[in-house]
Amino acid sequence: MDVEKNTDNEKTPLFDVAVETHVARPPEFVYAMVSDLPRSHQWSEECTGGEWIEGEPGAPGSVFRGHNVRPDDVVAWAPVVRGSWTTTAEIVTAEPAHRFAWAMRTLSGRAQDSVWGFTLRAAGGGTTELVHHFRMGTATEGIRKITAEMDEDERKRFFHEWGAKVESDMAATLGRLKKIIESD
Repeated sequence: MDVEKNTDNEKTPLFDVAVETHVARPPEFVYAMVSDLPRSHQWSEECTGGEWIEGEPGAPGSVFRGHNVRPDDVVAWAPVVRGSWTTTAEIVTAEPAHRFAWAMRTLSGRAQDSVWGFTLRAAGGGTTELVHHFRMGTATEGIRKITAEMDEDERKRFFHEWGAKVESDMAATLGRLKKIIESD
């Protein structure tokens, strides 16, 4: 696992996280699964479903609306979104059997420097090395809102705890995704 966390909204990247696993399926099969975002509720920690709202599903430039839920105890002291909410994301990379990534959008529809995705590498014998990655270069609208009233120590604490939460969620997601892919 590769984890980089930042404690200042002005430095980049704020987050750079990658978790990986080995999957007993070929890259083409794995790609078909990870690029099917409406199914992500089956493996995601927060996504409970969603739908394509613009463009050809899974193609660069297409837009996905995700439905999400977060419990109250996640970084409980910080003013993060809790309960249910929706997001929109724009597909920024779609290379079948190799890479699939999406950027979170602002409320006005602009892609942000907050990119989630998967990288796939053939590992021999019809298997795949699957890497789930997240990079937030500059602070998103949401991060700026969350940290706006925080002092330096609170920001450091927030970025540390949020980074740990993201890494844990990604590892859990990848574990469930591996089980689903290998059982399909």
